[in-house]
Amino acid sequence: MQAADAAEQIRDVLKEEREEHAATERFRAQAALLIAVLAMLLAITSLGGGNVTEDMLNANIHASDTWAFYQAKNVRQTMVELAAEELELELRREQETLSSEVRKAYESKIAEYRARAERYESEPDPEAPNDPTRGEGKKELFARARHYEAQRERAQEQDPNFDFAEALYQIAIVLGSVAILATSRTILWLSVAMGVVASVLMLNGFFLWFRLPI
Repeated sequence: MQAADAAEQIRDVLKEEREEHAATERFRAQAALLIAVLAMLLAITSLGGGNVTEDMLNANIHASDTWAFYQAKNVRQTMVELAAEELELELRREQETLSSEVRKAYESKIAEYRARAERYESEPDPEAPNDPTRGEGKKELFARARHYEAQRERAQEQDPNFDFAEALYQIAIVLGSVAILATSRTILWLSVAMGVVASVLMLNGFFLWFRLPI
């Protein structure tokens, strides 16, 4: 073999090694970038999941308090209605023996009790009369409690999406790290697939495009 041919072969080998090294470095850079993006999305998912958990707890507390207030209003309304009925019965029994002034006093008290019972039933907020969730009557409290329950149920549906997305992002990051060490495109593509599924779940956690079967 001539010296020129040997030198040419050496140059080809060195060129191939440089190209292979450059390809490996590009692959590792791409994998590192992927890991960085996955870590960012994981942080967003963790923040979303934490906010949903907080919303779920707050909505549950507000719903419980509102239902307790509703029950208290119901008890008061029942007591007032019973008092009004008792006065009506007494007025009927003693109607012939009562003076007109006393009869008017009975009627005035009965009307007062009936009006109070109606306020217990529905008492809209003067500042927002068209908002069914604002006010202190039973009707408004019922609507408000249902509103909080709807918020709680929505948060309960959102929460699993964030949980699964967070787990998948963590697995995808681990696979991306393994892909760098093993220089394996197959493992890297598996990491990408995990990241895509996790991203869909994360977005569904925010927007609830579909319901999870579990």
